[in-house]
Amino acid sequence: MRSRYTAYVVGRADYLLATWHASHRPADVALPTGLKWLGLEVRTCRQVAADRAEVEFVARSTLNGRATRLHETSRFVREDGRWFYVDGDLH
Repeated sequence: MRSRYTAYVVGRADYLLATWHASHRPADVALPTGLKWLGLEVRTCRQVAADRAEVEFVARSTLNGRATRLHETSRFVREDGRWFYVDGDLH
């Protein structure tokens, strides 16, 4: 989760796509210009099976001076020793 957040901060769409599970991976990732990330708070992490986990987080940002907050519970799956983002539920 933290590495994907960092990829958003530094604008690494290639990393985001590489860590997105193939079953849900979009064709591309649009990173808005003017978006400034302010911080990530990981609220909970829980392993739901040997190769499945969930992470609840809040990411704060501003876009054109307006504060925004992304609160999500993300689902991850591990394949060949690597974790991939599958999808998430917004709160």
